[in-house]
Amino acid sequence: MDEKLRIALPAKWRPESGDDTFLALPNPVGCITVYPPKMVARLEEKVAAIGLGDIQGQMVLAKLFSKADTFCCDGKGRIKIGEKLIKHGVLSNEVLLVGGGSTFNIWNPEKFKNYVQGESSRDVASILQELGL
Repeated sequence: MDEKLRIALPAKWRPESGDDTFLALPNPVGCITVYPPKMVARLEEKVAAIGLGDIQGQMVLAKLFSKADTFCCDGKGRIKIGEKLIKHGVLSNEVLLVGGGSTFNIWNPEKFKNYVQGESSRDVASILQELGL
């Protein structure tokens, strides 16, 4: 991350149009999850399905979106992360981008190392089994 809080994305993760909007959310495990433009509409549909009468759901959305950020890539393929998300992820000049299939995560490298080491092979195996892999 540079001094202006910008992170360069790998070319294959960048949208074809620079006007496409990404959505970044604080992930409860301590990283930042970024939804690329093609996934934002799907997420919006899911959020819209949470009714006003769902008090717990509304509270979670309020907490989640109070730190959320939207942004586009600049001409050099960089994104700029907001201060609330930087604090959430405990990010500094060195960050780690980890692909997650349809999303990607931005990690503090040390936090990622601790997170991955905390996973047991049994946990990973059960998740892979649930996914049918």
